[in-house]
Amino acid sequence: MTTEIWTAVDDYIIGHVQPTDPVLDAAQEAARAAGLPAISVSAAQGKFLHLLARIQRATRILEVGTLAGYSTIWLGRALPADGRLITLEFDPKHAAVARTNIARAGLAGQVEIRVGRAIDALPTLAGEGPFDLIFIDADKPSTSAYFEWALKLSRRGTVIVVDNVVREGKVVKPAGDESAEGMHAFMTALAAETRVSATVVQTVGAKGYDGFALAIVDR
Repeated sequence: MTTEIWTAVDDYIIGHVQPTDPVLDAAQEAARAAGLPAISVSAAQGKFLHLLARIQRATRILEVGTLAGYSTIWLGRALPADGRLITLEFDPKHAAVARTNIARAGLAGQVEIRVGRAIDALPTLAGEGPFDLIFIDADKPSTSAYFEWALKLSRRGTVIVVDNVVREGKVVKPAGDESAEGMHAFMTALAAETRVSATVVQTVGAKGYDGFALAIVDR
């Protein structure tokens, strides 16, 4: 099996169950034009996040790692009219592209981008939670710290999703890979965490071989 086959199947899936979306397409094109790294979730993964948020009936969503706002739009579209999403982005350039994309999607009134280090911003959110759904997709070495803050900003029943946890299998033996080491540390923390029920799902597709962690806060 090859990445080409995985991508072809992703295209097949998207062509059958997800109609073309000019707003989301424009968001990806804006990211490419601005020279942002091509590391956003795929269309199928974005729709998965959207459905999770709807299943959860989320009214307050927290995202750690905005990039160009592609996943933000998917999540924001799941909110009710009075819902709110806070997304944290370190890079001002990324935030500027995301702000334009989010406005084009008609979500500027519900989505707030906060620029700066997420580890500094997370403690300031104590009065704005608890959040119903938290999506972590930022710098991988800091994932354990982000997860700990996610727990602090949660309630019983909060859904926490952590992306890119498998790292093409390198999570098993990181061997000096900083991102894989970060996910290895996160997996150790997740295994020891008694406040959640969790699993990890390996994925293949247009984004290659990776996976995500899904946790529900039990207490």
